[in-house]
Amino acid sequence: MSARVGVVLFPGSNCEHDVVEAVEALGGRADILWHGDPSLHGVDAVVVPGGFAYGDYLRPGAIARFSPVMSAVREFADAGGPVVGICNGFQVLTEAGLLPGALQKNRGLKFLCRTVELRVESTNSVLTSAVEAGAVLRVPINHFEGNYTCSPEILAELRDEDRVILRYVDNPNGSIDDIAGICSAGRNVVGLMPHPERASHPLLGSTDGLPLLRSLLDSAERADSTASSGALRPSPG
Repeated sequence: MSARVGVVLFPGSNCEHDVVEAVEALGGRADILWHGDPSLHGVDAVVVPGGFAYGDYLRPGAIARFSPVMSAVREFADAGGPVVGICNGFQVLTEAGLLPGALQKNRGLKFLCRTVELRVESTNSVLTSAVEAGAVLRVPINHFEGNYTCSPEILAELRDEDRVILRYVDNPNGSIDDIAGICSAGRNVVGLMPHPERASHPLLGSTDGLPLLRSLLDSAERADSTASSGALRPSPG
């Protein structure tokens, strides 16, 4: 059976259907998860997509972190389930404490919408396991607050634990250490600012996002297999 990926929908999300289409094009199943529902309904992986959750009225992700669905996402992540936050989703995951650091306004205070080059720094995560280390991927960005920042102590930890999984070849936004994506200590929670779902078809100008999404589906299929074998897993609700 195909892995099921739950895509969280907040008021203001605008990339959920892009993720659904890209996942299904790879043979996976994708379901929209409503932000007010405290259950993940037995999905094998979760994507928190891009957009402007709650209009970013306080700061990006700061209100979304309190949505009922995020308690379920946290439980799922704590049990080892694959969770990926893309752009605004990355912001939500940092606000929720599922990933360290924060996203601040871009260097130069300009909104950025263009394709950038990413270097794969680690294949040890749920988003990069099917990609070759050192590979350079062309993937779009679309953000105003994508400048990743963290304390020197956190940065040292990310480096020492091989948790910087993607770096910009040419840093577009001022992110510390050229960071484009990081993972949790458990390797199962990933946040990145670029949009792999927007690099999933030749007509979009690049298919370099597909290996990243394939990695997520592979991770989801492994999680499903683990659950089927009787290992501990959050209740589907």
